[in-house]
Amino acid sequence: MKNLLFIIVIILFSSCNKLVLDNDETDSQTNNFEIFWKDFDEHYALFNVRNIDWNNLYDVYKPQVNDDLSDEAFWGILSNMIEHLDDSHTSLFDGNGHAYRSGATLNNQSGNEISERLIVTNYLDFVTRVPSEDNLAYGKIKNKNIGYIYLGTMDGENPGIIDNIMIELKDYDALIFDIRQNTGGDDRYSARIAKAFSDGKHFIYTVETRNGLHHDDFDEKTIEYTHLNQDTPYLKPVIILTDRATISAGEIFLSHMKAFEHTIQIGDTTAGDFSTVSNMRFLPNAWHYRYSIQKILLPNGQSLDGIGHVPDVYIKNTEADINASMDKVIEKALLYLWDEFQID
Repeated sequence: MKNLLFIIVIILFSSCNKLVLDNDETDSQTNNFEIFWKDFDEHYALFNVRNIDWNNLYDVYKPQVNDDLSDEAFWGILSNMIEHLDDSHTSLFDGNGHAYRSGATLNNQSGNEISERLIVTNYLDFVTRVPSEDNLAYGKIKNKNIGYIYLGTMDGENPGIIDNIMIELKDYDALIFDIRQNTGGDDRYSARIAKAFSDGKHFIYTVETRNGLHHDDFDEKTIEYTHLNQDTPYLKPVIILTDRATISAGEIFLSHMKAFEHTIQIGDTTAGDFSTVSNMRFLPNAWHYRYSIQKILLPNGQSLDGIGHVPDVYIKNTEADINASMDKVIEKALLYLWDEFQID
């Protein structure tokens, strides 16, 4: 194996430490494995939260590695090792379009359990798309005095646009807020969207960033609260629809929303991947990867990483439901609004 002739410096969010791969770093399968394992060992944030024995995984996978191993076989070893983390924020890339994301199987399957065309055609009187934002649209449920918002990511340019949307939707008796397949993004965006529905300031979680070589080394806790809305928040019933692909900043949005008395979660359990992700990390073979660098805890000290937000009312679509032109999750939300509030 040749030596890699370059220097790469990656600065983690979690510390001022630098990982330097200098010009005499050996590009061999065994050395790549050692760098990969050690980097996780020193910086990954969720070993204790997810009950992972990282040393044991070293003992399992290191004997499978030798310098004659093909890249395909080596890729399989690293992928299998990080799959134990069950953490969709942990990904491996080969630089040629091939990627592996830990714990993503159920998230990916859920893509067949929702259909934008079906929602627009069968359930909405009208739909208005917001051009300045990524995957944000709103409308009205057919033949009902119920508003509808779909938000597919927390990566837009202007989360304050939600205030304009709610001016248009304020006279509806209830709202369905659909964050199924929400891919996450910026936690600040999530918080600002949720502010439009805030009934007050609530302590919702703490954030700690890994900052040392031991698995329990973290910086001081930061306390996060819902934002107080001193204008005219929407305080009528809000149903939030979720699925297994509701992830990261989408789950942070849900953390805000579930603190409010007038909201309820209906659908499937969310992905359970809350952490901020590291900068991209590199190996001498030019493969790159990233991982979770924070832990987020509820006020009672519990982590939802690896668990997700469990819905108040559980229901999910099957692919057969969608093919039969039925969204049972929306149907359940409408039934709930009638049963609990006589809203139709």
